[in-house]
Amino acid sequence: MNRENKHARFKNINALVKSGGEVTIGRIGPVRCGATAADEDQSLAMLARRPGESLEELLDRLDGAIVKAWDEGEYIDEING
Repeated sequence: MNRENKHARFKNINALVKSGGEVTIGRIGPVRCGATAADEDQSLAMLARRPGESLEELLDRLDGAIVKAWDEGEYIDEING
């Protein structure tokens, strides 16, 4: 992966963290592996890692879920059902 592509990957995760938001990866309650993203006010996304899904794939989904929350007001919660 060239340097330009590295900066473009996970750009929404990067923007969230730079603005004071938070990303968590690991065990979340009963979910063995998940990823969450939150800003100062609310949870933007809570994703459960799918069977066979790589960590990079999970982070790609999280990056997309962040922009969906920002742009469309759609908050994804796969953890709490």
